[in-house]
Amino acid sequence: MTAHPLFHLLLLTSLAVAHPGHEGMPAAGGDPVAAVTGNGAWTYDTVPGWGRLPDGRSIGPTHGSVLVGADRRVYLSTDSEMSLIVWESDGRFVKTMAPECQGFHAMEIREEDGRTVIYGAQNNGIGNHFRKRQGLEPTPFRVCKIDLEGRILMEIPNASTGEVPGGWDGLTAVTVAPDGSIFAAMGYGSQQIHKFDAAGRLLMSFGSKGTGEGEFDTCHGLGIDLRFGAPRLLVADRENRRLCHLDLDGRWIGVHATHLRRPCSFAFHGDHLAVAELEARVTVLDKSGAPVAFLGDNPDTAQWANFKVEPGQQREGIFTAPHGIAFDANGDLYVQDWNLTGRVTKLVKK
Repeated sequence: MTAHPLFHLLLLTSLAVAHPGHEGMPAAGGDPVAAVTGNGAWTYDTVPGWGRLPDGRSIGPTHGSVLVGADRRVYLSTDSEMSLIVWESDGRFVKTMAPECQGFHAMEIREEDGRTVIYGAQNNGIGNHFRKRQGLEPTPFRVCKIDLEGRILMEIPNASTGEVPGGWDGLTAVTVAPDGSIFAAMGYGSQQIHKFDAAGRLLMSFGSKGTGEGEFDTCHGLGIDLRFGAPRLLVADRENRRLCHLDLDGRWIGVHATHLRRPCSFAFHGDHLAVAELEARVTVLDKSGAPVAFLGDNPDTAQWANFKVEPGQQREGIFTAPHGIAFDANGDLYVQDWNLTGRVTKLVKK
């Protein structure tokens, strides 16, 4: 189900009202002031300067994901040598970890056997470009499971995996079903999605390139949707500008939402879903897939999906290329832009 075009127009009008001209401009000391974005129940304040690193260091290239743990700590993946960065929810820097996991393109956090673990889809993009220039070996394409100290607990492929059709080049996403089965998407490659058991043994593969049912054009993000009874696999089919539902055996259910601006990833909060769209916007969808709010919509199309927007050109509360996204338990949002110097924004629900 999709909303009537007039509904989109009304939401865009609401968004314009939510950005009064004085908000987000630099304060006297040079730091931006908080900006307001969104509409209705999905109105947010930004937190200027959230997540600053010690000694003024930059995050480095961000082409990955952001997570929030049950303890409200925030985990950001990078393509830089810092790999994963950890903050407290108030933006205080905690640590970096897991240098061998540099370049997690997607992540998922979950509880297993009484402990919290992170699954990551490692595809080190620009990080491998710099490693090659430095004469270093590239990091591999793989799925890793790590603990909160960054120790690797399991990786795929492994001795149990077997032959994976289409190979691993192009890994973009990973998600884990309630029964422990693991799904990995090859959205930069074969457009197949592979299902593994909890030990990493390949169970099945499905999907191909195209625009029809069971076909994808950059299956970029994955998640398990628990809002409809039996768990469903939700796919961010980026270049087809849609979200699609399949069952956990890869059978097509249908298109959940369409007319999106190149959806990269998404995060659940109750019956709603926030979508990180590479073309400079976050959209909140209801359970039917209809949009109910737009956040951080950028009127400058030259900045849409632009990796090289410099910090001085970035505006508070306005996105350039949302790539990773996470809710916390309060409904606050963390958004990671795809950006050369690195960018993460915290939005606090009003």
